Amino acid sequence: MLSTTPMGTTGDVSLPEGEIFELLANRRRRFTIHALKHAGEPMDVADLSTRITAWERGVDPETIDYDDRRNVHTVLTRTHLPKLDEHDVVEYDDEAKVVEPTPTLDDLDVYIEVLRGKEIPWSLYYLGLAVFAGLVQVAVAVEVPLFTALDGTAVAVFVVTAFAVSAALHYYYGERARLGNLEKPPELRERE
Repeated sequence: MLSTTPMGTTGDVSLPEGEIFELLANRRRRFTIHALKHAGEPMDVADLSTRITAWERGVDPETIDYDDRRNVHTVLTRTHLPKLDEHDVVEYDDEAKVVEPTPTLDDLDVYIEVLRGKEIPWSLYYLGLAVFAGLVQVAVAVEVPLFTALDGTAVAVFVVTAFAVSAALHYYYGERARLGNLEKPPELRERE
């Protein structure tokens, strides 16, 4: 199904946006998706539940034993993995207790930026930058004091540089926000 993504582009997204947001609304499902994307290969549910338990407790996975992860393991196998499998985000083999990422996992990346929440959205940032650049251009054109020393070339260099630096930062923070790109999920990296 073709759908419009939050970033305004059209992509091959196999799930409606409402279902994607529902799947990503649960922290254990986000942690599951992150672990699978990071591993890039099938994972044993015991290993997955150990990793998620360690992330939830903020400890090293080697310190987690069976009793520590039992609750997470149970909830994953009874609720979260079947739900992710039902939506074709993962392939979950209940008998073998193995979960495997699917190509649909990549479709979820663009939605993570939308869920972040506390900072200003990049679209608003770029709008503000464009307004500021326009005001500088107008100030130079009408020869406002302090701007008379600037010419059109200097303003153009400033605008291009400001947008280039902003785009590089946007890319950097966007990559850090993607599930699976780094060892810890994005919401745990923000605590450090």
